[in-house]
Amino acid sequence: MKNYISGLLTVICCLFYCGQYLAAQDGRTGVLVSQADSLRSEYLFAESVEACREALASEADTAARMKIEDKLLLGENGISMSSFVSTPSVVARHKFSIDEFYLFYPLQDRSWRPAPNLLDTLGTHPFSKAAYVPEGSREIYFSAPDQEGAMNIYRTELNDTVWSLPALINEDMTSSSDEIYPMLSPDGKSLFFASSGLYGVGGYDLYMSSWDEDKGEWGVPVNMGFPYSSPYDDFLFINTPDGKYSIFASNRDCSADSVYVYVLEYDSMPVRREIKDASALREICRLLPDGDHAGVDSGTSVPGVPIPESMDTRKYMDKMSEVRSLKDSLFSCMSQVDRFRADLASESDGDARRDIETELLEYEALIPVLQDTLNRASAELQKIEMEFLFNGVVIDPDKIGAEADRKVVGASSGFAFTEKIPGGPLSMKFEVPEKKFDYSFMVLPEGRFAEDNKVPDGLVYQIQIFTLSRHATVAQLNGLSPVFESRTPTGKYTYRVGVFRTYNDVLSRLNTVKKAGFKTAYIVPLKDGKVIKMAEAKAMEAAAKPVYQLNMLPEAGTLPDIALKAVNQAGAKDVAKMEQDGKTVFTAGPFYSLRKAEETAAAVRAAGVQEVSVIKIGNITSK
Repeated sequence: MKNYISGLLTVICCLFYCGQYLAAQDGRTGVLVSQADSLRSEYLFAESVEACREALASEADTAARMKIEDKLLLGENGISMSSFVSTPSVVARHKFSIDEFYLFYPLQDRSWRPAPNLLDTLGTHPFSKAAYVPEGSREIYFSAPDQEGAMNIYRTELNDTVWSLPALINEDMTSSSDEIYPMLSPDGKSLFFASSGLYGVGGYDLYMSSWDEDKGEWGVPVNMGFPYSSPYDDFLFINTPDGKYSIFASNRDCSADSVYVYVLEYDSMPVRREIKDASALREICRLLPDGDHAGVDSGTSVPGVPIPESMDTRKYMDKMSEVRSLKDSLFSCMSQVDRFRADLASESDGDARRDIETELLEYEALIPVLQDTLNRASAELQKIEMEFLFNGVVIDPDKIGAEADRKVVGASSGFAFTEKIPGGPLSMKFEVPEKKFDYSFMVLPEGRFAEDNKVPDGLVYQIQIFTLSRHATVAQLNGLSPVFESRTPTGKYTYRVGVFRTYNDVLSRLNTVKKAGFKTAYIVPLKDGKVIKMAEAKAMEAAAKPVYQLNMLPEAGTLPDIALKAVNQAGAKDVAKMEQDGKTVFTAGPFYSLRKAEETAAAVRAAGVQEVSVIKIGNITSK
């Protein structure tokens, strides 16, 4: 007994120290990964790669290793991209709120449609805040979430009065992560966008795709490289319609709630060179304005609301702006008085109360002064309006007021960022999608005949339910779907249900069909649409290579990116999503090796999806 207890204590101690060691290793791995991220953000890509490799050497968990490998790839991409760095001339930069930065781009007024809108119905993305849809558009590129929540680029065009069903651009511009802010060049030959899932160095990088006239599609997108892309988030790139400037936004050197908008001189043929020194590359990517741009012509780049300019309208706009500014000041002053009164009611310290009372009196004395100034300015504004009416001049106060309210910033730098007015809600009528017939075996409230009676080629099985001398009715199907009709040599009609690729699959459904009221139902094998003997079918199936798929049931109803990556890396060509018994099920395949399917299932489980099963879905029959 004594020896048993001693041995048990030894085992417990070993387990304890083993746990301590593993915990230390986990902590060390986390530190290395964090260091890799920090190094990459400082453009120290080689050092970031080394930190990732060291983390991989001490990490055994498959899911964790995949995350580290992703970060390793970002560092390697950074090393590669450092060989092709351009040095554009920086005209200006200005910091804006992340919620409104896009309104300061020199683009057509009333064209930004804030999300959520008819195209992006969620509007929950941290950066993608609006869709650019100018009035009169006949073709729209926009970003919207797919069924898994990833932002993809779609295109729709106007056909008479109906818009085509939004369709993804192509495979090259669709990743498992997000693609946002697609912007078409003025000549329609280039498409700029940002992606967090394509080849890049982290965050959102900027990409350009060129229209291929021969193929009639967009070409493979190219990362625009440093300093346009960076380890931070870079998005919404445009070249101005006048061909003078390139503009984009980035949160490099910014707080989380803001972005810089950079204005660069347009360079049609940038000279690229290798930059090995991290500090030099970092300085280039800061994109600091590089000199005196007082002569920059920003007038044609920042068109406002077209209001006839005259001394009278300018005087009216200035006075309107003054009135609104005084109203804002009065409101702010009254709000401050309310705050001081609330502070005074809750403060018990004598000295503090005296300080609050002093400030309260100062603000209370300011209110009548502001009110009097506002009254006089309002009277002057009304006098100008009466003069307009007396002289027969028709004005639109709302339009002029909107122009007076526009924010204009950065004019001292030589480039004026003029705020645009957001566009109104979208009103679009889309084509009705064509419903595709579902050939999956089902028992429904009402049976359905197959839309196409052609049975697929290869070896398949069906369940024969009856033969009639006349056409069957839907009521006679007892809810079965899909039911195929064929004609016998004697002129009768034979009805079979389902298309099954394996004998075991069709056998598992036979009782379901019998319970639906077809007690004499039986299995029929077919090869290339012709009935064959069961023995022949079983021999063919035995000689064929089996085909498998994964059925995945994630708890959250969405497949994690790392699980999707594991499936793609395993060579699965098709990943589908379906609703089954009220639950969201993802399928992936085909797999032609049971071992490969099971290894992939293990990787998906390691990625956090616990309910994963390997299903045999058929065979590849020999010809």
